[in-house]
Amino acid sequence: MIAAEASAKVSFRLVPGQDPARVAEGFRQFVHDRLPRDAHAEFENFGMSPGIEVNTAMPWVGAAKQALADEYARAPVMIGCGGSIPVVESLYRLLGIDTLLMGFGLEDDGVHSPNEKFEWRCFQHGMRAHIRLLDQLSGA
Repeated sequence: MIAAEASAKVSFRLVPGQDPARVAEGFRQFVHDRLPRDAHAEFENFGMSPGIEVNTAMPWVGAAKQALADEYARAPVMIGCGGSIPVVESLYRLLGIDTLLMGFGLEDDGVHSPNEKFEWRCFQHGMRAHIRLLDQLSGA
């Protein structure tokens, strides 16, 4: 049996400087250019947000690195991450507020998938690391 219709949810992790509307239109065009003559595609937009880059020289980033090093007994790894958290960009663009993001998940957590999980030990590490971060930021 061949299905009469199919659906897919697609998201893009953008880097600073990429225009979300241009990326979305490029994807639409890519799909339309490859559709068989007797097929059609519909697109629904659930939101767009440009990529941002966090200034790692900020003092709270140093405090977070120290808090994580203290919690895990080794230096944290700074990575660029394609996350789609629109409020982070909005806070910076509208209010000039930088955002600090620390991850505590595992590679196999399946984030935002049907089999997503988050292990208790990761929750505990995250809780303790945030307590350490608050201690670092308080200057205590």
